[in-house]
Amino acid sequence: MAEDIKFRHTMPVQIRFSDVDQFGHMNNSVYFSLYDLAKTTYIKDVLGDADWSKLAIVVANINANFFMPVFFSDHLVIETAVVHLGHKSFTLLQRAVTTDTHEVKCECRTVMVGYDLATKEPRLISEDYKEAICKYEEKTLEELSKERK
Repeated sequence: MAEDIKFRHTMPVQIRFSDVDQFGHMNNSVYFSLYDLAKTTYIKDVLGDADWSKLAIVVANINANFFMPVFFSDHLVIETAVVHLGHKSFTLLQRAVTTDTHEVKCECRTVMVGYDLATKEPRLISEDYKEAICKYEEKTLEELSKERK
């Protein structure tokens, strides 16, 4: 799925002792915390000091595929890319990858929706934000607006 995607955003993560379960591998619920942290970092790096009092972004859908376990001794990065950019939403693809073997341990797809805090309704993603995402991903709006499977 992600073979043709260039992940420009990577965030190294440290696996904590409490992340590991009785079987010696990272608990599946921990991945979502790591993906959330990487999401936040991506958005800050790409959109800078966005005015979140005017436009919030909320998670509308999140799905993960777990391919193989992560162990305490693994060195891990979270890779993030926008793979679809619509009018009111965008889709992030994230992967947990080992730095030494480059194995993809888990992959996560998240649909994020622009949200108006005052009206409590979905809202268009601003053209400035779309432009910033396209520039960062080095893709045109036309390329990012195509549906990816």
